[in-house]
Amino acid sequence: MKSIISATILSLSLGLSAAVSAGDRWGNDRSVDVVITNLTHATYFTPLLIAAHESDFHLFQVGTPASENLQAMAEGGSLTGLIEDVTAAGADYVVDPAAGLLAPGASATATLETGKKARNLSLTAMLLPTNDGFVGLDGEPIPKQSGVYTFYLYGYDAGTEANDERITGGGAPGVPGIPADPGGNAGIGGTGVAGTDYNATVHIHRGVLGDLDPTGGPSDLDAGVHHWLNPVAKVTVTVGGSHRD
Repeated sequence: MKSIISATILSLSLGLSAAVSAGDRWGNDRSVDVVITNLTHATYFTPLLIAAHESDFHLFQVGTPASENLQAMAEGGSLTGLIEDVTAAGADYVVDPAAGLLAPGASATATLETGKKARNLSLTAMLLPTNDGFVGLDGEPIPKQSGVYTFYLYGYDAGTEANDERITGGGAPGVPGIPADPGGNAGIGGTGVAGTDYNATVHIHRGVLGDLDPTGGPSDLDAGVHHWLNPVAKVTVTVGGSHRD
């Protein structure tokens, strides 16, 4: 059964802590609650996609080129292609649990019903304002025991667009620039911070440089507002007991 709710996550966890209670091993369907919290100061997450799936499926992989569907999400927040991917993979998934952008400090919750083969959890959303930054979780094994598990997640760079830090309304693949600053703190007249990425594969995002000139300088982003460091998200996964419908 497919769920359509909303949530947000991001791959490569800094650490994992668990408060585990005695629970059933994988056997029947299980309920998994996912809560994602935006830990940044002034960066927003676009609508989230969260999926429980088999171990051989990936929304993205660090060190490999981004797919066209990942690029569309990372540069403009579009989930259309990635939803097609999870549907084709037979995954249980949740879309947009926050009913729009997930603001700094806010949380969103999604509930998945996972089968015996859907033992891995992935999640993704674009980071705004960035050129092609995203938060994501890549195929994290869902714990077999019932309990509450916490992950801290990094921001990634899709490697598909130069991080020029210019607000241009761009958002389609191949169109330079950042679509918008949802917080309304961006400047104008930036000449561009960076050229082509040295690393054209998915990699850890180096964050935002910004400047302090609201009407010029290299960046349209404010160094005192938009600068961020990893991690960018906290994800809490609650694994329930097995049940039969």
